[in-house]
Amino acid sequence: MVVLTNEGASSSSSTRRWKYDVFLSFRGEDTRTGFTTYLYKALEQKGINTFMDDKLPRGEEISAELLKTIEESMILVIVFSKNYAESKWCLNELVKIVECSENDQMVLLLPIFLNVEPREVRHQWGNFGIALANHEKEFKNNMRKMPRWREALSRAASVSGWHYEEGRTTYKSEYDFIQGIVKEISSATFNRRPLYDAEYLVGIDSRVKDIKSLLNIKSNEVCILGIHGLSGVGKTTIANVVYCIIAHQFEGSCFLEKVREKSINCGMIQLQEKLLSKILQHNNLKVDSEFKGTNLIKERICCKKVLLVLDDVDDSEQIKKLLGKCDWFASGSIVIITTRDKHVLTTLPKGHLIYKVKELGPCEARDLFNMHAFPTNEPKEDYSKLAELIISYAKGLPLALKVIGSDLCEKSICEWRSAFEMYKNIQHKKIQEILKISFLGLSENEKDIFLDIACFFKGHNTDYVVKILDACDLYPNFCIGRLIDKCLITVEHDTLGMHDKFWMHDLLQQMGREIVQEESKRLENRSRIWCHEDANKLLTRNKGSDEIRGIMWCEPKPITVSLEASAFEKMENLKFLIVKNVQNSKELYLSNELRWVEWSGCNFPLSSKFGRQKLVGLEASNSCIRLAGLFKQGCHYKYLKSIYLEGCQSITKLPDLCAPNLETLDISYCDNLIEIHDSIGLLDKLKCLELRSCKKLQILPSTLKVKVCFGLWNCIRLEKFSNVHPEMKCLRRFIVGDSNIREWPSSLRYLTKGIIKLEILRPDEFSGPSSNHLEILLDRFPDLILRFYGEILIDLNFCVNNDFFPALRYVTIESNIVSIPEAIFRVPRLEEIYIRNCKELREIQNPRLPQSIRRVIIDECPSLLPQSSSRLLNELGKILGILQNRVCEGARSDILMDLFDDSESESESDFKFEIVLPGTEIPKSPKFNHQSFGNSISFQVGCKFPKLAVCVASRSAEACIGRRFGVFIYVNGSRKYDRYSNKIQSYEILWLFSISLGQLNKPNLSEQNQVEVEVEVEFDCGNHTDLIKWLGVNVECICCPQKSDITYLPLPSDRNGCGSSSVLNDTELPPFQPVFPTSYGFEPGLKGFLCDMNASLSAPNNSELLALLPGPNVDHEVTNTINDLRLLKGIHNDGCDSDERESEPPLFPDLTNGFDFGFAQPNLELGSGVSSGFHLGSSSIAHASVNDDSDFYMGSSSMAHDCLNDDSDFNMGPPPKKARTS
Repeated sequence: MVVLTNEGASSSSSTRRWKYDVFLSFRGEDTRTGFTTYLYKALEQKGINTFMDDKLPRGEEISAELLKTIEESMILVIVFSKNYAESKWCLNELVKIVECSENDQMVLLLPIFLNVEPREVRHQWGNFGIALANHEKEFKNNMRKMPRWREALSRAASVSGWHYEEGRTTYKSEYDFIQGIVKEISSATFNRRPLYDAEYLVGIDSRVKDIKSLLNIKSNEVCILGIHGLSGVGKTTIANVVYCIIAHQFEGSCFLEKVREKSINCGMIQLQEKLLSKILQHNNLKVDSEFKGTNLIKERICCKKVLLVLDDVDDSEQIKKLLGKCDWFASGSIVIITTRDKHVLTTLPKGHLIYKVKELGPCEARDLFNMHAFPTNEPKEDYSKLAELIISYAKGLPLALKVIGSDLCEKSICEWRSAFEMYKNIQHKKIQEILKISFLGLSENEKDIFLDIACFFKGHNTDYVVKILDACDLYPNFCIGRLIDKCLITVEHDTLGMHDKFWMHDLLQQMGREIVQEESKRLENRSRIWCHEDANKLLTRNKGSDEIRGIMWCEPKPITVSLEASAFEKMENLKFLIVKNVQNSKELYLSNELRWVEWSGCNFPLSSKFGRQKLVGLEASNSCIRLAGLFKQGCHYKYLKSIYLEGCQSITKLPDLCAPNLETLDISYCDNLIEIHDSIGLLDKLKCLELRSCKKLQILPSTLKVKVCFGLWNCIRLEKFSNVHPEMKCLRRFIVGDSNIREWPSSLRYLTKGIIKLEILRPDEFSGPSSNHLEILLDRFPDLILRFYGEILIDLNFCVNNDFFPALRYVTIESNIVSIPEAIFRVPRLEEIYIRNCKELREIQNPRLPQSIRRVIIDECPSLLPQSSSRLLNELGKILGILQNRVCEGARSDILMDLFDDSESESESDFKFEIVLPGTEIPKSPKFNHQSFGNSISFQVGCKFPKLAVCVASRSAEACIGRRFGVFIYVNGSRKYDRYSNKIQSYEILWLFSISLGQLNKPNLSEQNQVEVEVEVEFDCGNHTDLIKWLGVNVECICCPQKSDITYLPLPSDRNGCGSSSVLNDTELPPFQPVFPTSYGFEPGLKGFLCDMNASLSAPNNSELLALLPGPNVDHEVTNTINDLRLLKGIHNDGCDSDERESEPPLFPDLTNGFDFGFAQPNLELGSGVSSGFHLGSSSIAHASVNDDSDFYMGSSSMAHDCLNDDSDFNMGPPPKKARTS
């Protein structure tokens, strides 16, 4: 049991009942005609039941009746005035009040000190001391009362209360003082009274919490909330509890119950008067007319913060007559309206809220049922199974659980079984009366639709049901919405939104069927027959009448019957006939009023007397039907819209159907069908044509004009496709699968010119077992999609050359394809291409990317040859060059930064380009002026943040699989941008993207801003560099290091850029022993060379370097070092790559002016006063800070760099282990 508890009160408050909310104790001579009377009236106006003993006779002893009244009051208010203690009556009353408050924690004592100080009362000073002294003289022979009076005064005055002293108070007036008291008492009474008078409240907490969160009570805005739901679901109960919880927070409140019923029985004027009286606390207000009542409510209440609940509203006019347009409420007011009909709420002002009450969950339903079925005991074990069946029958409806539970209380197990069987067939009267209220308010068409769904179509596809109802002239597209609004039916959606079904609560279905059964005790006089036993009895006995409008005869197992030809003859108003699993061989006379006939396995001829002119739908699947006899030439079936002839093996040729308004034709699984008449393809209103597994089909209509859906599967003898009529351009789904069609018309472009997405996929559970399958579809997607499963059935080169895909922008390939056709890359507006999980893909034929390309993703393609990836990168370089020339006319070397540059606003991050390729070969083009073998790079930019490109290469590590790279950009230490890659599904990938961060220009950037680009791997708690092989950034930076005598050596193995970067620290630096001439400080046999650097550092001349060329006795490390020294010519020293580097440098640099060492981008600066040596390794560079008198080591696999101070050693040789830690 879930019961709302009261704040500040014990749990017993939910059951404790009080006769009075407030008891007033006061000295009549002091305050009766003034303060106390005003307080009493203010409390009463708030709806607080208050006792004021102004009519009881006074004496020295208070009566037993008054003592009982004190005991039955929840809040005891004492008005201490100057002469209070002079009254022995007041003092005796006070003793009882203090006693009750101390003995009962639910009783609240609240003192008011009116023109007296609390300490005077507490210590009996002043008038209180004088009065008690006089009482002592009077009772000198009986002093037992005096200590009790003094103790009571002391205890009462020690309780926190209200103090008012005229001229010496913070209150503006006595009126404001009284209003403050009333507000606090109102809150206190609420916290101590039961929330709701019902004995059982189950499942209320969560629903009340939901509603309170919607109301946002603390807001000053007007809130209007509609609560709707099924009859008996608990709307009124929930609204009542919410009302009780929050009513004390408003200046006025009113709960108008049963508005629907009372507006009919009593009239709207009485409801208007009740609302006014409740809000204004005035019982004599009279209203002359509904119009005046509406205006009076607005005029008198518009200045008050009010809470209004209108319960059980079924007409928007009721709201208008009570509240007008609901646009006049004071700030903070709340209006709650409960209704069975959601449509009633549509007239409310814009911004109103709606809450739908759902049925109880299984546990809640069990609790509620048990409370009523077993109020005093735990459920008995032998009753538990039956109880579960009954709870399941009620389907969470509180009304049913409560009614049936109460009905079965204290009944035997035998009575329970009997009652349950009865409930399944005859609904409980109390339940039906409540549920039927919504039904009785329906129009005739709405009633017919509700009863048809209840009797026949619950759980059926919505499109199918709507067709039948529409055929019966019931206008379902309008009326069904009304039934949904009234919570009489619902539409259940599947995950794809393709197979929506009509649904309704089981008890509503039972009510609907009982309404039909109550039409007559005789089957033939009822409007609907849905039970297969009843249908069998009715038709085999040749009974029937013109009252019957629908029959559904669906046997659970196939049976054979012999019906008389006249079995349906009396049913002149029969609108639809649905028969399944029933075989009959005789000719039948059917009603000329039939709109829908559905008889699968129909092996009898339809009578020639059967007038098919009004027929809207015919379904005769798996039947031996003779179309020539059924569709007579010369007759026009103008109402016929749907024909389903699946599995009719007697059909060899589909003739002209003489049905100009036909919308749906399904002739699938007709194994002997060879030809379809030309007229079928030109039907103006044909929306859907289904041709599945017509294995002998050879001839289609010469032209097709299908509007919505075309399906052709497993028609293995069909080789030529029809011409496509221009009106087919609006087709929403086109599917061809398992076909041998090789001749496609050029008119197919009418279907493809709107294609936005192309997908080439492997067959799956959606495409079926077919090995080749083509789809063009829009019905489940916002864009028009061309999709292939398995083999590509259309020559894409032909399609592209003939401009079949002028709108194509997105391509997805995820199949067993071996080679991707060149044509895919020649689509002029292609923006994105995704190639994933193509295990057998080896080649991408001559990819020529269009200038419109924005994203290329290739992942999980282990067989793809590296040449294809290289060609794609080369194509990218070409496109970037083209765009750079077009946009910037060669003005900038940073080609990538101008990628897709335009005049768009820079107010937001603007993604420009992304490419993901397998493998981690470091790209040679486009160039990246900042590079690192770590996971971060830093650089500086000016006051306008430029565009930039980032490229990340992953390591070959299983730890990368299923994770994402995250790139984070920090500006001046603050994180400003982040971007994540797709989840990595390959061991090695290269990820490159370009972005514009124009929004970073808005905050005032300084002239020099430090930027750091950092890469992390999702969910990786270790060293990110373990998973990242290389990081490159291309950006227009302002990194300008101080001029140095040492320029930068552009070793291709490591370019760290202008700023700092993290470098790998997991590679040991191997020893190195080159032999250099001693004139340069080289000492044979030593691990490195030393040179005097007191003057400008110079390098070996050409001849000396030639002497160092590798020979047979020179080890590999020496060879690598010499090769690196060949790159010393033509390198700038600003830390950024230039176009000069594109050309191969000469073998040796010009050494006429000395030798300036430059090591890639590292900011290595050496002063002229250096007096040390240096060690130079062979292949790559790492960097570390070098202080005075320290060695700068450069081993064989990395280079260390940073600022070197005077007196440092710059040595070439093996450094200490882990020397490359940045």
